[in-house]
Amino acid sequence: MADLIPNNEEDLTDDKLEQLLKSAEARIKSSQSPATSSFRLPKLNPGIISQPLITLSQGIARADSSRLLNNHERELAGHARLVKYSTKAGAKLAKKTKSTAGSDWFDLPRTNLTPELKRDLQLLKMRSVIDPKRHYKKESNKVLAPEFSQVGTIVESPTEYYSSRLLNRDRKNTFVDQILAAEKSTGRFTSKYNDVQITKTSGKKAYYKKLMKKRDGGVRKR
Repeated sequence: MADLIPNNEEDLTDDKLEQLLKSAEARIKSSQSPATSSFRLPKLNPGIISQPLITLSQGIARADSSRLLNNHERELAGHARLVKYSTKAGAKLAKKTKSTAGSDWFDLPRTNLTPELKRDLQLLKMRSVIDPKRHYKKESNKVLAPEFSQVGTIVESPTEYYSSRLLNRDRKNTFVDQILAAEKSTGRFTSKYNDVQITKTSGKKAYYKKLMKKRDGGVRKR
């Protein structure tokens, strides 16, 4: 080894350097023990490798449908299942979708808000204006109709035939028809409207002309 190393660094060429590396590698191999040189890693047995779920065939990705669901899940997917709500939001949604108020409220049905019923409910909220001589409890204007309600007809008792019975000509289908019929007989809303208009037009040209006409006695001067 010593005879291969040149005394001068300028004589160290690529060929000599490669020869030195080979000789060093041979010396390292000869110095290793037989037990170390004969050690090999055991081969690992990966077992059965499952096929991929999605394969590429002719540029198209295809999934193996037989492996997507097992037989039990496939049977469950074949028919409808009852879904139970476990959260508070689900419980509220189930309560909103109920068709009746329950047996505690005699299975009162959900309100069917028709245009006629909506007008009747609006009149009920304004009943203090319709009859100013009666005083009612003030209600909130946020909710127009109750969630569960039913419209019925009051049937008079036989003992009230002459005292609290409505005549057939006074019976109307809705509250609106009843209020309009009462207005025709009393004219209270018409007179109230005229009073409001007189107050609003006070001091204007039309009011002045009407006042001058009254002063002249309804006769124009020639």
